[in-house]
Amino acid sequence: MMEFIIPFFFVFFIVFMSIPLLEKLAVKWNFVDKPTERKKHKHPIPLLGGVGIFLGFMIGYLVFVRPINYQSLAIIIASVLVLGIGLIDDWYKTLGKEFPALPRLMVHILAAWMVFSAGIVFYGFTNPFTQQYIVLPYIIQLILSIMWIVGVTTVINWSDGIDGLAGILSSIAGATLYVAALAKGQSDSALLSALLVGAALGFLRYNRHPARIFMGDSGANFLGFILAIVALSGAFKQATLVSLSIPVLALGVPIFDNIIVVLKRFSRGESIYKADATQIHHRLISSGLNPKQTVAFISLMSVCFSLLSIIILLLNI
Repeated sequence: MMEFIIPFFFVFFIVFMSIPLLEKLAVKWNFVDKPTERKKHKHPIPLLGGVGIFLGFMIGYLVFVRPINYQSLAIIIASVLVLGIGLIDDWYKTLGKEFPALPRLMVHILAAWMVFSAGIVFYGFTNPFTQQYIVLPYIIQLILSIMWIVGVTTVINWSDGIDGLAGILSSIAGATLYVAALAKGQSDSALLSALLVGAALGFLRYNRHPARIFMGDSGANFLGFILAIVALSGAFKQATLVSLSIPVLALGVPIFDNIIVVLKRFSRGESIYKADATQIHHRLISSGLNPKQTVAFISLMSVCFSLLSIIILLLNI
């Protein structure tokens, strides 16, 4: 266990120690999220938390992940792209503007393709009746892998609408994928999960309500991107048809909530990227819960989904 505990605390303390510095730099550079009619915080909040999450994770990645090969370099470069387009999006927010969705989507697809090309792929599944492994055609592998990576990246970002929520959901999902990786003997995937959870929890100390700093689109997109990679490199490998549900359930709350959101926007003829207040956290706030109660309720839901995924794993279906 020490091979995962040490990286976890290493990354945790890097993020924990770096956030106050990034908070000061964001204020100095006016890289802050200003209050608007839709955003309820009462004063400008620094937006560089995602940089701290990224730096902590990547330093841990370079220190503990071996070997640093083509696949590792693809993950690093793709992650830089995701962080970079997120920072541009955050910069637009500091100006009171909205960054267009299409350039962000294209960068996410490019980053996903880079990871796919490096061998992090949804290859297929095991037939539950014959126990034969079915390898999907290349084009189906490409489409499913990119849809998964871009989809998870997006739903984690859309969940970042209330203090601490995206970080907690990412931590719960990461911990679940860590357990799944250990059960399957996938040490590489377990290590990535430990690094991600360490980074998310190190940041949460400053992001819980009332938040001192936001992770921004840069941090939320990065967490979602890494979670998608962890699932593809671990839980989706050699999976049976039923156990494919493990990573889906681990990310169940943001996935199912945002599927409903997309369907509602589509039925109204609106852009699926239109910012509104239809996510579950907004609806719970409107129903009378305060931010802490809302985060606690959604977190409990996420834990229940994760426990269900672990039960499926233990049943070895």
